[in-house]
Amino acid sequence: MCPSAERLSDIAPFHVVELLTRARQLEAAGRDIIHMEIGEPDFATPEPIADAAMAAIRAGKTQYTQALGLPELRQAISDFYRSRYGAEVPARRIAVTNGASGALNLAFACLANPGSEWLLTDPGYPCNRHILRCYEGHAVALPVRPQSNFQPTPEQVAAAWNERTAGLLVASPANPTGTLLSHNELAALAEVCRTRQGHFLVDEIYHGLTYETDAPTACTVGDELWVINSFSKYFQMTGWRLGWMVVPEAYVRDIEKLAQNLVLCPSTPAQYGALAAFHPETIALLEARRAEFRRRRDFLAPALEKLGLRVTAKPEGAFYLYCDSSALAPDSFTLARDLLEKTGVACTPGLDFGDNAPEKHLRFAYTTDIGRLNEAVTRLARYFGRCNA
Repeated sequence: MCPSAERLSDIAPFHVVELLTRARQLEAAGRDIIHMEIGEPDFATPEPIADAAMAAIRAGKTQYTQALGLPELRQAISDFYRSRYGAEVPARRIAVTNGASGALNLAFACLANPGSEWLLTDPGYPCNRHILRCYEGHAVALPVRPQSNFQPTPEQVAAAWNERTAGLLVASPANPTGTLLSHNELAALAEVCRTRQGHFLVDEIYHGLTYETDAPTACTVGDELWVINSFSKYFQMTGWRLGWMVVPEAYVRDIEKLAQNLVLCPSTPAQYGALAAFHPETIALLEARRAEFRRRRDFLAPALEKLGLRVTAKPEGAFYLYCDSSALAPDSFTLARDLLEKTGVACTPGLDFGDNAPEKHLRFAYTTDIGRLNEAVTRLARYFGRCNA
């Protein structure tokens, strides 16, 4: 048998998905599993979005759209930037994509030359470095720590930059930590990239899911940035696989050519559904759900702290708690498997997020209701009580 491409040897499995597979096996055998491992809202897609998609299907609106998406959806996203952020982002610079992952695929297909180096935060979303590898780019880890709120500093980026560096990718709110970058911090990072003629990509897929303040969009920092967003998290359309990307003017045609060849277009029914995502009644529902996520965070964080799982940075956004588990166990991967098998609580080991002390960390997603979170805490307390006995 002929071997797979060499790049496959550099692409690790997504451990949380494998853990989820085991959790589903246990459920099929009759076990009660509390899912705190997967980054997916537990709420159903808002009804106005589903209704709009079904209406489009019934009306026969199922043909290909333009490669960069429905013009009316691109305009709706542009209007959303204006109303929510006061940012002027012309619709012509917006590409509707097959999820945020599709946006990142297009961006790296456009920008990554073989051997080019890209600065990515560690811990960070694991698929980013693997998508980059598929386009023959090389991820260089920027270890981020609690002292800098798990975000890179301009000084750190400047020190890591060399003649092979092509750009920087950050996330705000970040996965797995939920921390934010301020407008001034985004501007400072953008300046580091600008002075070195590098690219600056900002992942904003958890925008809308912040709890003390709205996260600033990098679109207000400059027109040369790449900004990636999604309908999955705040808009709760995970399985619809729809996102968007704000593209610098000079690269719009390149992204269009790539989209034409790689994906043809995003899902047509999903796009018609997404047109209803910005309606006032949908936003009101989403804001109520945001308040519920905050309530869950404020319950779970102190409860885990009491168990010895130290929350290493205050999660200002997303729906995760990134916890230092080293006081309870030396290896978070073994601990995560043990918790699943013995307590039925599924969480994500730090192994998925990079090489920056992964054995010391677990990520808990508060994507289930308060009652189930309380039950999870009870099970964990019982488990750790036995361990400490």
